Amino acid sequence: MRKITAGLFISLDGVVEDPQDWHFPYFNDEMGQAVDEQMSSADTLLLGRRTYDSFAGAWPDREKAGGEDQVFAKKLGDARKIVVSAQELRFSWRNSERLQGDLIEAVTALKEEPSTMDIAMSGSVSLVRRLLAAGLLDELRLLVHPIAVGEGMRLFEDVDAPLPLKLISSATFATGVVHLVYRLDDGAPTGGYAKAKASLPQAAG
Repeated sequence: MRKITAGLFISLDGVVEDPQDWHFPYFNDEMGQAVDEQMSSADTLLLGRRTYDSFAGAWPDREKAGGEDQVFAKKLGDARKIVVSAQELRFSWRNSERLQGDLIEAVTALKEEPSTMDIAMSGSVSLVRRLLAAGLLDELRLLVHPIAVGEGMRLFEDVDAPLPLKLISSATFATGVVHLVYRLDDGAPTGGYAKAKASLPQAAG
């Protein structure tokens, strides 16, 4: 079964909205490599409409311009791009299509396609939330920036129930950004204070 990975820029106080307003000072080669690794392991992008519109409004022109980011822009252009939208869409960016049918059923079918390549997500926060809740997101890759933004949509707003995650890797970049990779934790620990107090320092007898 194919793996779905989601990559998000996130502030220390959990904001994921408009990262272009605060994350660029922290972008370095380490972060570029982390982003490239996710995209290089995937042949399909799954995107919400707003994220797709943002990408489609920038990356095709960057590919044509032939600048330093042309190689990455071409990767995005060559990838199959599947857009989740309730509206009919017209596409000008190559290899783009609209997801058809029920979200959960359609994404499950995507995961079952005979491919060894991942399905990557970038941004698309509401979509990330829905796939996490449905147990369809395999890896949540957070690039946590050492800045409190204060305002803006947060990743885990309006969570109906606890969502236990298991940390599977971490790396600290020279800029202070921490790259954390999580997956859903089916075996999350349980217990209350009665269990926790056994780990507290014990007074000498």
